[in-house]
Amino acid sequence: MSEKVLHYYAGDHTAKGFYPLYASNFQGLERIFILKGSSAAIKTDILTKLADIWKSRNYELEVIHSSSDNDNLDGIIIPYLKIGVHGGTSDPFEPKEGTIEIVDVDATLDSKHLERQQNRIQRYQKKIKKSFQSAHQSFQTGLRIHDDLEDIYIRHLDSDKADQAAEDVGKHLFSNEEPKEKTPLTKHRFFGASTPKGVVDYIPNIIDDLEKRYFIKGRAGTGKSTFLKKQAEAAQDLGLDVEIYHCGFDPESIDMVVVRELGFCIFDSTDPHEYFPETKNDEIIDLYEKTVAPGTDEKYANTIHDLTRMYKSYMKKGITHLKKAKQDNDNLEKIYLAASDDSTLNHIFDTLKKQVEIQENLIVQKTGSLLD
Repeated sequence: MSEKVLHYYAGDHTAKGFYPLYASNFQGLERIFILKGSSAAIKTDILTKLADIWKSRNYELEVIHSSSDNDNLDGIIIPYLKIGVHGGTSDPFEPKEGTIEIVDVDATLDSKHLERQQNRIQRYQKKIKKSFQSAHQSFQTGLRIHDDLEDIYIRHLDSDKADQAAEDVGKHLFSNEEPKEKTPLTKHRFFGASTPKGVVDYIPNIIDDLEKRYFIKGRAGTGKSTFLKKQAEAAQDLGLDVEIYHCGFDPESIDMVVVRELGFCIFDSTDPHEYFPETKNDEIIDLYEKTVAPGTDEKYANTIHDLTRMYKSYMKKGITHLKKAKQDNDNLEKIYLAASDDSTLNHIFDTLKKQVEIQENLIVQKTGSLLD
């Protein structure tokens, strides 16, 4: 059994608003616990303790981080046990399979204390909501400017060469693969997110155990997302499971495709998530060099510089609003923590832990062992 702990985001503050992808990652599970409650910090405490226990037992884990607060978690998944715990964000989360079980974390809170603090709670909630809206608006403005930047390269892109580049890589990756007789499992995620501490990514963690890693270089509008979509579709057509990582800025674009069954990933390795080869098997694919008319950078250098500076300034403004939302949320959390009863919280945790252990025992009965 692998001991890997995979870190990623499944919800992000983007130019299209808060973009949730949680349900996609809870596919294939038998039991899903949803923590319902007001305090993200209390739920994170439960999630962290559960993760620590099953990590110590050498289970592979998936840890889903919160883009709203770098210290909080949105969920954990233990794939081998086919069990997941979701932090119960306010966004709709309706898994299509598995037994859904609600855990009322608010049972730990003193309702009378909260009633006395109701005006302060509502004031902080309104301020947090307004800050998130302002962040999304800033990102949206930044995206419109970024679209102008993309347009420069789109106008000088040779689409035939772009198609050929995607086809060549696809042949290299999949030409020797026979179709699998199964329905592929596709999970949608973010490898990074805009957070109160800036743009954060978990790329090194996600790709560290892959044998072959392709680093796509290029510019905005050079077809990186389209290139990645074609590779994802080719893998899906063969019945391969695929992890699709969306762009944290524009979630309708793709930044990474991982096919663990074949041991490879292809990802957009440009600012603000720029990485470079580290092993002999790592390879760069430069789409600017392959598909864009030579001299485009030089011809539009001033315009490119100005547009880049402008869109990045709006990204920074958005981060500032996220930081403000966190400051108000920290004050809100203090109210919840002051109303929290440790004995009730411990009881909830112990009950949830016991349920996970029940699932663990069921897996043992099915397989005869905890290990494959």
